[in-house]
Amino acid sequence: ITGIADPKAATCLEAVEKRLRDYAANARVSFEFRALKMDTSLFEPRMLDRRPNEALAVNFVFHLHRMPDESVSTSNPRDALLRKVKSMQPKIVTLVERDANTNTAPFYPRFVETLNYFGAMFESLDQNTPDGKPTRDNRDRVNAEQHCLARDIMNIIAFEGESRTQRYEVAGKWRSRITMAGFRNVPLSPYITSSIKEVLQYYSP
Repeated sequence: ITGIADPKAATCLEAVEKRLRDYAANARVSFEFRALKMDTSLFEPRMLDRRPNEALAVNFVFHLHRMPDESVSTSNPRDALLRKVKSMQPKIVTLVERDANTNTAPFYPRFVETLNYFGAMFESLDQNTPDGKPTRDNRDRVNAEQHCLARDIMNIIAFEGESRTQRYEVAGKWRSRITMAGFRNVPLSPYITSSIKEVLQYYSP
């Protein structure tokens, strides 16, 4: 596994590696991890240590929204990265992003969108947490609010131009970008769907 993260982002590759290494140990499978700390827009396919006949899976989790698109830069690193990934002929690409428009919307609609989106997120956090502690006293929740959510909200509301790095898009726009890069949608398997439902039931019926 190769993990790529911008040094300026909050992603901690060391923590990611530890969790994956623990999973691999529990599953008794061999595990290798390479960390590339770099501006992802500078990534080139040759940087991956690919082996002969190796299947490639690419996982974008809350990553693309931090990359400028055509509304910010003529080079459009967001779509350029998708095309680079497509050129590597991956077996599967997963994209996890927030479904909200904080990218091209003017200030007032962007403010309302941010209020609605994060309002729903905080309501969800208020339900409960897996460890059973009251959510308002939960250390993980406090850390997430102080170090992730608050910073994102401030960036969305208070910054413009290249300084605004939290640029979410609606699901249809993400789907359009993926399609234009040459990918096609594949359905979730019944097993994955049932697993998602089980996780949701665990948090709140």
